[in-house]
Amino acid sequence: MDMRSDVVASLYRQNAGFSLDRSFYTAEDVYGLDLDAVFYREWLFVGHECELPDSGSYLTLQLGDYPLLIVRDASGALRAFHNACRHRGSRLCSADRGKVAKLVCPYHQWTYELDGRLLFARDMGPNFEAERFGLKLVHCETLAGYVFVCVAETPPDFASFCAMAEPYLAPHGLADAKVAYETTIVEKGNWKLVWENNRECYHCAGSHPELCRTFPDTPTLTSPTGDVADPAVLRLWERCRSLALPSGFAISDDAQYRLTRLPLLRDAESYTLSGKRAVKRPLSASADASDIGALLLYHYPSTWNHVLVDHAVSFRVVPLGPQETAVTTKWLVHKDAVEGVDYDRKTLTEVWEATNDQDRQVVEENQRGINSPAYEPGPYSPVHEAGVIQFVDWYRSILEQRLRGEAPAATRVA
Repeated sequence: MDMRSDVVASLYRQNAGFSLDRSFYTAEDVYGLDLDAVFYREWLFVGHECELPDSGSYLTLQLGDYPLLIVRDASGALRAFHNACRHRGSRLCSADRGKVAKLVCPYHQWTYELDGRLLFARDMGPNFEAERFGLKLVHCETLAGYVFVCVAETPPDFASFCAMAEPYLAPHGLADAKVAYETTIVEKGNWKLVWENNRECYHCAGSHPELCRTFPDTPTLTSPTGDVADPAVLRLWERCRSLALPSGFAISDDAQYRLTRLPLLRDAESYTLSGKRAVKRPLSASADASDIGALLLYHYPSTWNHVLVDHAVSFRVVPLGPQETAVTTKWLVHKDAVEGVDYDRKTLTEVWEATNDQDRQVVEENQRGINSPAYEPGPYSPVHEAGVIQFVDWYRSILEQRLRGEAPAATRVA
């Protein structure tokens, strides 16, 4: 039995409502399959449009074996490329972000237009056909200020996600925001453990005293099924709809992405220790109200998000190895908000900085325990961990589907 068949057989053996076998959290070969079958085939959140304000602004990202480059071209369009020169493969841009007039390879100075066309290659002879050596394209889409990419030759549907998410996100003005602060932490744990931890609040009361001042850990409120009959939730939805803020519970058929609005605790307006707004200037005039709760969005396998009246917090998940995951957090505020005048960075970030570090410790201890040969899958709580069950079911389904015969991902050329 080959390795792929063995993994599929292992998925079949999994008990419903139980955690995965040890190899899914520890093994190098399963990690490779996760990259090939999930991260190289799905739409992934990479950043925000506001981080690419001008022609030549760029971001880079290392996704497994793929170095990627996202750039705004001279026409204002966003484009994504494989960050490798078509000459001998050197990376074009090594910084996390920057701004350039052209894309110039530092090795031999092959020069590309911002749309990927090769402009200059010195001394390549009279028969050299520059048009054959444009940068290799990566699929790139935007959604209400968010930027997603997919390295597969044929990406999955993105329009359905846009149709569901755009009405929820657009009123918050994230396309007209700015990143006030950003952190990246490396968690010594498998990417699935990072997601499993995120998809439940069973651990919140014991691990997150700062977050629990404002975020409800009631399992009915964080349910993945949308069975919410809580009067506070219904009142919030009714109020938000009166403000032209779409509300309710929206989830894709396969549960890969979901949006909902939840009330915060004790009349809180924002994720701060006091519950008061962290930013005086709201994200947008259309959402400038005292009680709009938090808009929660997740999209497997790369992002979860919280959007409030005064700021938004985005999270990006990138696997670095079978037991290592990078989690990047960005705090977004109105583009004209001024630090020290409209907001204090500590007040803005301290709740999630504390929560991120607490989650890192939780995930790392989880990983250490799973590394033991004595580990065996345990049962999830159907009351508190329904979201974890949903995530694991999505992962098992997509991995099995991809391992049962779909062609591997490929690339396109500009």
